[in-house]
Amino acid sequence: MKCPFCGNEDTQVKDSRSTEDNSAIRRRRFCAACGARFTTFERIQLRELTVLKKNGKKVPFDRDKLERSIHISLRKRPVESDRVERMISGIVRRVESLGESEVESNVIGEIVMEGLQSIDSVAYVRFASVYKNFREARDFEEFLGEITSNKD
Repeated sequence: MKCPFCGNEDTQVKDSRSTEDNSAIRRRRFCAACGARFTTFERIQLRELTVLKKNGKKVPFDRDKLERSIHISLRKRPVESDRVERMISGIVRRVESLGESEVESNVIGEIVMEGLQSIDSVAYVRFASVYKNFREARDFEEFLGEITSNKD
């Protein structure tokens, strides 16, 4: 594993353990060249997934991109990082278990929305505003009207 600080190719594993949900192996590493310490995660990938975008373009599924978009929605929200990580792992497992090598982006978006709705309503609305491409305040009003009427 390459050191992210100095680029040295030879780093040592100092500690390995499973994450709480057993979805990954967490490794603490040490770089002998610069003395830096850093953490890596190894995850099981069940299959190579391709995302079919709305414009017809095909791109490889990127867990990091999914994670970034979810973290943006959750920015400054009181949600535990372990809970977020469990949700992300659950989303990835659901997408992988669909049994298809190509998954439409809107399917992934709906699964993410379900996950966010269950852990934080503000993050859910933030994600929806980008995912559903809100253009005006009226779009927010209509969406909030829908989710409040669904709760009743």
